[in-house]
Amino acid sequence: MIKVTAWIIRPVLRTLDFLAPFGDLAARLWVANIFFMAALTKIQSWDTTLALFEYEYHVPFLSPYFAALLGTGAEFVLPILLVLGLGGRISIVIFFFYNLVALYSYPHLWTPDGAIGFDQHVNWGLLLALLMFNGSGKLSLDYLIRQKYGSLVS
Repeated sequence: MIKVTAWIIRPVLRTLDFLAPFGDLAARLWVANIFFMAALTKIQSWDTTLALFEYEYHVPFLSPYFAALLGTGAEFVLPILLVLGLGGRISIVIFFFYNLVALYSYPHLWTPDGAIGFDQHVNWGLLLALLMFNGSGKLSLDYLIRQKYGSLVS
């Protein structure tokens, strides 16, 4: 019984190990696309973006104008780093905290009407947390750099 089970399970586990880098890439692409599209929306109507940061989004410790600039910049740069798998866990940690600030700064998400948006931010945060703990994966520039030059961090 044990040999038969191992005979079936081992190929399944090897297949999952082979597919893991594609899962990492899919998670990176999914989250990056969402935030990059949000950045494109913000720059399409900068006046509307500024008004949203003035009256809707309440980013602590930042003026609405600076929060709009910083948020839009983060939504452009962080997804690119995430897709490329460059800056690995450090850029993912920054992205994770950016998502937390976005979740905190929009009070509507904390109401029953905003439950779907709240759940989306939680799901994106969970994907980012998995990447943060496991790294960008084998389909990333970080992996290629590590293969060529060795680990930069011990």
